[in-house]
Formats: sequence, C-alpha cells, structure tokens
Amino acid sequence: MWHYPTMIAHRGGGTTAPENTIAALAAGLRHGYRAVEFDVMLSRDGVGVVMHDPEFGRTVAGPGSVAETDAADLARLDAGTWFGPAFAGEPVPLFVPFAEYCKGHGIWMNVEIKPAPGHDAATGRYVAETVRQLFPAESDAARLPLLSSFSAAALRAARAAAPELPRAIAFEGLPDDWEGQARELGVLSVHVDHARLTPALARAVKAAGFGLFCYTVNDAARARALLSWGVDAICTDRIDLLPADFK
Repeated sequence: MWHYPTMIAHRGGGTTAPENTIAALAAGLRHGYRAVEFDVMLSRDGVGVVMHDPEFGRTVAGPGSVAETDAADLARLDAGTWFGPAFAGEPVPLFVPFAEYCKGHGIWMNVEIKPAPGHDAATGRYVAETVRQLFPAESDAARLPLLSSFSAAALRAARAAAPELPRAIAFEGLPDDWEGQARELGVLSVHVDHARLTPALARAVKAAGFGLFCYTVNDAARARALLSWGVDAICTDRIDLLPADFK
C-alpha cells in the first residue's frame, strides 16, 4: 500500500522554477514540499541525468539529444534560461548529486525511469542499481525512493537489479489489462493521468490492493475530488496554489 506523501511536486518546482533542476528542488522546499517526482534518462556514456525530453530544444537550446551526448557535456548545458532570466545558467543535473540533494534535505523521491528510445532496460537497471547504492541500509520503507515508469521493460530491468526497491507502473489511461500488467511487474502502485480516471476505476485499483497516484493535478477542486475517490497521491505543478499539507 501507499507509505508516502500525498502531495508531490512535479519535476521539482512545478511552475515556480525550471523543471528537473536543483533550483526546482529549492523552490519546492520553500513551498513546504518534501516529496518530488523527477525524470532520469541515460547519457551517451551511460550516466543518469535528470531530464524529461530525450531531444534538446525545449528546456535546453539547440539541436541534439541526451542519448547522443556525454554526461559532462550535458552538465554544462543551460537548463534555466528557457524558464526565465533569473535562472540563466542553471545546469542540467546528474542523477547522483540530484538524489543526494534530495536525501540530504529529507525530500522523498518518485524517480521516473524515462528511457530514451531503445534504452529501456539499461536505464531501468542503472536507476535501480544507483538507488540501491544511495540507500544501502535503509530499513524504513517510507524513505525509500519509488521507481516508476511507463516502460514495462525498464521496470523488469529495475526489478532484476534491485528487487527490494518499490516500483510503480505508469499509464496515461488504464488499459483493460492494467491489473495483469501491474501484478506481472510486482508493483506497489499504479500511476495514471487524472483526466483519464473515474471513481469506478479508482475503486478498482484500490480494491486490487495497489496504491493510486494521479498526475498532473493543478486545481484544488479536482484534487479534493480525487482524494475523495481514494487516490493516495497527487503530483502537481501548482505548488504555489496547493500546499504540501493539502486536504
């Protein structure tokens, strides 16, 4: 079942700071958030970096892609200017120091395994092995990061590398065989686009014994409705509008 916070900052700082950066984590802390969702994919040299898009052009300028760029070069890219001049020069974080920042500041992590095309198993394995190294003797299940992914192949690789770590499967809308997929992958929770969820589907997920996490909820009335349906956790961009202790 769900052992984790109810309110989770989407990609760190939501709409208050450039996504998937240390600046975003700091923004979340200023708003009282101690739980974050963020994305990890692999660089060309097999190092985890915190980015959502496999291709450059949105949060970092210019042509190129994560999977075709070495980690040292990715870490020199500007991931802040797109959001606003106050964040110019904010770098693309590598996964290990980003996770260490979270651990050091008591921020619980939902690590989304976000493989670039064709790198599902390698990314799942890397994330699981790295989290295991960062939390070698953690006995409190509520402190362990949750590894989630839309990729079944990534989750299988993560399970093989570190079967003790909690995992979650993500969908846009729940497919007819969602429960079969969730049980085959041995996940703790199911993550779904809140706009695709109904009260009946929420009841079905909870009745099957899984945690239920919804993304990305930016309206207080919608958040209250989802929680009334039994949703366990809400991921939000609007950490400025929905407090960390939202009820």
